[in-house]
Amino acid sequence: MNGIARIDEQSVLKAYARWAPVYDWSFGAVADFGRKRAIDSINQREGKLLEVGVGTGAALPNYAPHLTITGIDLSPDMLRKARNRVRQRKLKNIEALYEMDASELRFDDESFDTVVAMYVMTVVPDPVKVLAELERVCKPGGEVVIVNHFAQDHGLRGMVERWMTPAARALGWHPDFRIETITHMTKLDLIETRLLQPMGLFTMLRFRKPAEGEKTCATTGEGACCCG
Repeated sequence: MNGIARIDEQSVLKAYARWAPVYDWSFGAVADFGRKRAIDSINQREGKLLEVGVGTGAALPNYAPHLTITGIDLSPDMLRKARNRVRQRKLKNIEALYEMDASELRFDDESFDTVVAMYVMTVVPDPVKVLAELERVCKPGGEVVIVNHFAQDHGLRGMVERWMTPAARALGWHPDFRIETITHMTKLDLIETRLLQPMGLFTMLRFRKPAEGEKTCATTGEGACCCG
């Protein structure tokens, strides 16, 4: 898997349990800008949305009311906070929140118009398998949206990422995760690549699943679909 060390499921659960009480005002705050930019794009769409790795439900109040939302997460501690948020905010468009493994989604093929995974791919044991599941449950013509940190080889940021890799793995994520792990492992059309704040630390990738009979298009070096 491109040299990335696997993270076992129990390590992920332990990390989530540690982070659940403080997530919203720690990493959740850092990730908030990127999350909002992704949601701005998603809110232009219609139909059923699956959020994979819903966590504490930080995104849920920001989705447009015309969308029907299902969320999944591996961590019961995170989901407890998400369900409390839904109740407190009286969110009517949240259809269900399930405890579920992202690499084995218990949904039928082509169930959702939009599938989003924000800050998930670096903390799952098998990101390639998760990507295949995101693709499977997305309807033809639908979109898969991924927001994540991807490793940079050069410059100060690259040096810092390499230095912090051992400690980061101990906390349940790998900062050496490369964008090619996603872009080279899917048949989806990459239609947008956008660097997000703070400091371009995160990237949003938007993919489109070709409709039946539609050819998969090539992408440019910048990640824009050549078909327009």
